[in-house]
Amino acid sequence: MFAFRNPYAFLLLILIPLFYILRHLKIFSPLSVPAVLMDFNQSEENSANSKNLNALPGINRIRRFLFKAAKFILIPACILTVTALADPAVTTQEKIFTSPGPDIVFVVDTSPSMAAKDIDSQTRISAAIQAVKTVCNENPGYRFGVVAVGSEAAVIVPPTDNKAIFNERFSDVAIGSLGNGSALGVGISTAVYHLISSASPEKAIVLLTDGENNAGDIHPETAAELAAKHGIKLFAVGIGSRGTVPIEYTDSKTGKLYSGYFESTFNSASIRKITAIGNGLYFEAKSMQELAQSLKTISVNENIPQNYITKTSAKLLYKEFLTAAIVFFILAEVFRKIAGV
Repeated sequence: MFAFRNPYAFLLLILIPLFYILRHLKIFSPLSVPAVLMDFNQSEENSANSKNLNALPGINRIRRFLFKAAKFILIPACILTVTALADPAVTTQEKIFTSPGPDIVFVVDTSPSMAAKDIDSQTRISAAIQAVKTVCNENPGYRFGVVAVGSEAAVIVPPTDNKAIFNERFSDVAIGSLGNGSALGVGISTAVYHLISSASPEKAIVLLTDGENNAGDIHPETAAELAAKHGIKLFAVGIGSRGTVPIEYTDSKTGKLYSGYFESTFNSASIRKITAIGNGLYFEAKSMQELAQSLKTISVNENIPQNYITKTSAKLLYKEFLTAAIVFFILAEVFRKIAGV
């Protein structure tokens, strides 16, 4: 919020019209500093040329204009000076949480089918990243993490409340970077092991996928049972539509571009089953709105009361206003000198 910490300084603005009134009444004469802008050793011929130049109507009009401009520029210069004295500042308030909030780890499928463009003209993975970032930024006090899943699984971001780091690293998730499979069981188990040691009273895993488990040594149901055993809820969002859909992606390892169509035949039965085992819920998202709403519902479901303090910080702006005022004063003086006043 923008505010002035010394607003009474604006009373000094009364001096500006008072100054011009006194000048008009000739109460006092303006201060002047004599300055010579000519060479004392110039020849009489040069002096004559200078007089002829001064006699030109165009030169006199320019000088009159610069003199009036110099007087006009002094007004904003004075206003900026007074504004600086009023101590302008932008204040912000930040919640500092003193008790742990929910911990949520997103397990994101990075198999090639997630490059299908059927979520409002976006690829499934792009839509997932965008929706997750939105729910992350809207929930201060939460800690979020990301596990990427392909033929194997890897932790991209361990649970953190640093939203900038989360968003930056999550943006690096790429199609096919971990292989062309979907080791969903391995991904869920990886997320479980990163949440076991958490002190949060609410812990959850959100699986974002468009397919079934087809890789890895851990069955998704086994991973779901492991999550339930440790009090971790397992949610899942099935992303995309069924039927023929366009697909386009660049292989992160070879740099080869793949483009065409494929038949999306996602069967949600197996995913529904593991969410039931993991005491969670299953959602389907065929549009960006449905995807965002699904993640919002999950975040609300996991919300818990938290203790926090409010930290107020202020960014002082008086230097910026004072610098601008000095620039105007210098400009006015330059105009006066050029005008020969």
